[in-house]
Amino acid sequence: MPYPDRNAYPDRFYPVVDSLAWVERLTKLGVGTIQLRAKELNDADALQIVTDALAITKDTQAKLVVNDYWRAAVVAGAKYLHLGQEDLAEADLKSIREAGLSLGISTHDDAELETALKAKPDYVALGPIFFTTLKSMRFEPQGIPKITEWKKRIGTIPLVAIGGIKFEHAAEIFAAGADSIAVVSDVTQNADPDARVRQWLGLSTEAA
Repeated sequence: MPYPDRNAYPDRFYPVVDSLAWVERLTKLGVGTIQLRAKELNDADALQIVTDALAITKDTQAKLVVNDYWRAAVVAGAKYLHLGQEDLAEADLKSIREAGLSLGISTHDDAELETALKAKPDYVALGPIFFTTLKSMRFEPQGIPKITEWKKRIGTIPLVAIGGIKFEHAAEIFAAGADSIAVVSDVTQNADPDARVRQWLGLSTEAA
């Protein structure tokens, strides 16, 4: 599968991190799409961290995706937003679209996919592909065959695979139909995160 244009969204390698330190580290390494997922913040703290993250990525190649905090994303002038199903139910989609935010949505089953598609997302995330200990999940692992099924159903909408994925799984997951792989522990819990990031970026370059 050809690697999309460098300006495509989301990039094929899509790390998800929880701090400004990680955003800065990944930006310096040349990562193209970075999701900031910092949970349980009040409105003021959410606005502050989003504002600070946007300052870090300004005038760089990095596209910052704000997880959950859509109000902060709107106020701070972010361009990219990701919502889970609970966040989606409470979000003001009209305000989000009026602000010009691109929107990605998490899905785990048929009902959630139907809900997501009604919101006309810019990408759909499917997970967890494999077992993950990072987040308490009420859904069983989806497995790689589900990627192919989901991609057929959503057509040209980019599909992001997430959950327990390591670099060694990448080729099979892309072959199954994923357009992008969201990575968490394979970077943040790696003994050498920078080297792992370069591996992922190298895979993207090879596919160009």
